[in-house]
Order: sequence, then structure tokens, then C-alpha cells
Amino acid sequence: MLRLEDLTLFVRAAALNSFSEAAREAGLQPGQVSSAIKRLETALNIRLFARSTRSLRLTPEGEAWLPFAQQMLDTLQKGLDKIRTPDDEVQGTLQISVPSDLGRNLLLSVFQEFRRRHPALRLRLLFSDRPADVFKDPVDVAFRYGSNDDASFISLPVAPENRRVLVASPQWIADNGGPKTPEDLVQYNALTYVLRGRLFDRWTLSANGVVHDINVRSTFMSDDAEVIRRLAIAGEGIAFKSWLDVSEDVRAGRLSVLLPEYLGDNVPLNMICPHRKQLSTAVRLLHEAVKARCEPLLVPLLSN
Repeated sequence: MLRLEDLTLFVRAAALNSFSEAAREAGLQPGQVSSAIKRLETALNIRLFARSTRSLRLTPEGEAWLPFAQQMLDTLQKGLDKIRTPDDEVQGTLQISVPSDLGRNLLLSVFQEFRRRHPALRLRLLFSDRPADVFKDPVDVAFRYGSNDDASFISLPVAPENRRVLVASPQWIADNGGPKTPEDLVQYNALTYVLRGRLFDRWTLSANGVVHDINVRSTFMSDDAEVIRRLAIAGEGIAFKSWLDVSEDVRAGRLSVLLPEYLGDNVPLNMICPHRKQLSTAVRLLHEAVKARCEPLLVPLLSN
């Protein structure tokens, strides 16, 4: 059976003459487009593209089939236009999974405003640091930190430049001084949390091409990243947190950044969903709203 999303990517890749450009347009990784084309070729039992490391072109079979693929997409769109009213895709229930700290302290206000703009829409919010399985769990979309190389679902970038930063409260810094180098971190109490089922107690920082991997020690550990943020604000030690999670605290003076000249891990934020058919108007508008909220927060991080 042909997948609609695969068909769409085939048409766009043919028009753009590039898997990379088609991926960028759709907010996907190039490997996801390549996988989509391979599925189509398997289903059709033909080769659609002749590709090498330097060039991409349609095969004669691909050229012959392209207008029929475009016609199928056009026919489907006309049918959808007939049965939909303008508000159809911004009503019903949208189930959203979000990391706990990010959801409670940054995105909750975005979700509230989004629901006010679309009063026929109901939102079911699931705040948890356990990554949602978008194929098994009752969620339509999930906001997830980390790089995505899984071509089995759709991933739209929200904040690709987001990084972790070292933070502590101003009072803790006044009392303890704080580290001068990454290696000094072993002398101080770290606030650690569970990440993908394991304690995140190996912190990576880099500067001038030199990478520092530090095994930190902690007296406070939690499976809830928001708890760690609260403990940092309360002056219990140093946390290594996503900038998006702590940017408002830094702006308000509740937390200060330590060793700002060192770069922490890159932790891009993406919005994912199981299938392209679930990229409804509501989902696309939500992605735009969250991206608009996050982008200004990254400016201080990127200017360092």
C-alpha cells in the first residue's frame, strides 16, 4: 500500500531535484526522505531515481510515473477541500506530550493562548520526562529533546540550536564561589536527574575544540527534571539544564550561568508525530506557536 506522505515527498524531491531540499522543506532529516523513496520503489517494484553522491535525477520510469503521482495528490486535495470547512482541523481533541519542566514552566502559557485562539479545540496535556512512544501511547504529537535520526516518524524542528548550560542560584555562587574550569565541577554538589532510564551524571562541555567529560557527584537526584531546576533555584547546587528550561530563571535573576565560555551538549527540541497524515492544521499551527515562543529565548544563548 502506498503512503500518502511518501508520495508527497517523491513529488517534492522530483520538483526540487534534491532529497536534502525536500527534507528541509518538510522539516525532516534527509534520511527520512530517502527511506520514503525506498518504500515507494519497493511498493511499485521500479526505481524512481538514479542517485549518486553528487547528482539526483528521475529514471525513465520515475519520469513516466511522476504526473500520475501528482494527479493522485491533486485529486485527494480537491476531495478534502470539498468535505472540510475552514475550522474543521482546529477542533476536536489534540493530545500533546511534553517534558515536565519545559511543559509546566514555558509551554503551558503557549498552550493556553493557543486554546483561546481556537475555542473549539480541546487539549490533553501529558507532562512527563519519560519519552512518549508516539505509536503506542495516546498522543498525537510529542515535544522531545535530542537529535532525531529515526525515519519511522515525522519530526519538525522547534529549537535546533538549544544547548545545556551550567546554572546555580546567585546565593549559592556567593557562598561557594563556583568552578573556574570544567574539571572543578567535581569539587561541588551537582544536581542530577534520570535521562533515558540512566542517571545523567557525566557532563560534557567544550571550548576551542577541546571536549571535557566530567563525572559529577550529587547529593540530590531525581527522575523529574523540574525538581532539579527547583533545587538549583533553592541554592542546593549546580544543575546542567537545557537553556529553554532555565532561560526565564536566568532572565529573572533566579539562576546564573556558570562557565558561559564553555558549550554544553546540543539538545535540539523537536515536535514529532507518527505519520504525515497527522500533520493537521491544528498541529502545524501549534508547531508555529511553540517555535515562535522558543526562538527569541535562544538569542542570548547564540550571542555568547
